[in-house]
Amino acid sequence: MVPVFDYIIVSSTVMLALLFCYWIFWKFYFLRDPSRKIPHGNNLIAPADGVIISVKAYNFSEKKAKVKVDKGIGKIMTLASDIGKEVTVVSIFMSPFDVHVNRAPCDGTVISTKHTKGKFYNARNLEKSLYNEKNEILMKTDFGKIKVIQIAGFLARRIESYVRDTQKVIKGQRIGLINLGSQVTMILPTDKIELNARVGRKVKAGVTIIAGVKK
Repeated sequence: MVPVFDYIIVSSTVMLALLFCYWIFWKFYFLRDPSRKIPHGNNLIAPADGVIISVKAYNFSEKKAKVKVDKGIGKIMTLASDIGKEVTVVSIFMSPFDVHVNRAPCDGTVISTKHTKGKFYNARNLEKSLYNEKNEILMKTDFGKIKVIQIAGFLARRIESYVRDTQKVIKGQRIGLINLGSQVTMILPTDKIELNARVGRKVKAGVTIIAGVKK
């Protein structure tokens, strides 16, 4: 039988080793911020590393959207109210192993930022994640108004925003960071963009082109 005192020492040593390994992962891997080659041209690039888990178009001017709206669609309608009646919503899931620095999808001016406290549902659950802690960045761009929403996930507990109201940003500029697994959603004006995104596509912030100008 192992003496209780020795058991406590072994358990404490294991716990300290695990905490040290987590600190190493968080400090030197999770917080990595590699340089990126930003593509030229009038296009929208991915604001986050990860996998596209949803691409959906909504037309809130249709009568049926006004008559009966479920909770998920109603939340999107609220989030999209300052973009327009016809929007395309692109959601990117970031695992704990993705780079978590977020970047501006295009040149523009920050109209407003809004941080909202909320739940911490799994970031892969599209409907529930809309009720998570989030930070909305509304921008005026050549594409019209667009919105980038940093959404906390089950593990995430802190969202950082690097931009402020009225600030001018350039495409690929670092605009924030979300700690651990999370999601970034873009709300775009459907009539202004030519989409180049599909569910399941792996994307890189500042590199992957999500959309171009509609011709």
